[in-house]
Amino acid sequence: MTVLLIRHAHAGSRSEWAGHDAERGLSDRGRKQSKRLVAALRDFDVTRILSSPYVRCVDTVAPLALARDLKVEAVEALAEGSGLDAIDLVRSLTDDNVALCTHGDVIPEVLIALADEDGLDLGPHPRQAKGSVWVLHASKGCFDRASYLPPSG
Repeated sequence: MTVLLIRHAHAGSRSEWAGHDAERGLSDRGRKQSKRLVAALRDFDVTRILSSPYVRCVDTVAPLALARDLKVEAVEALAEGSGLDAIDLVRSLTDDNVALCTHGDVIPEVLIALADEDGLDLGPHPRQAKGSVWVLHASKGCFDRASYLPPSG
């Protein structure tokens, strides 16, 4: 089974945003990246799309959800600062084909846990650019392969 671990696309500047950070949306660049995710992920079977409730994450996977006729399920376990909860969530999805959208502080926690606990090879220089995807393959409850898809655009 496959878990697609997506970092939200490019968002507006945190320092220039006057509202609550959870409401900060995508930049023009980020909206283009989110649309390009549809093509980049066309070969992956996705039956569910889960996202941090932050607007920039939901908006990142909204075009994918529309293209797949799925709804985006907002879950707190993928919100900023929720690394341990996100690890538990990812572990619970080893029997699913699912896309998850989260933040730059959460992704390394998930990847490090999977590398440490499952021996998952992330390559010599793991990355996590905005709008990128980690493709995590699971078998028998463990993650055994990973590949990185850089952002499109």
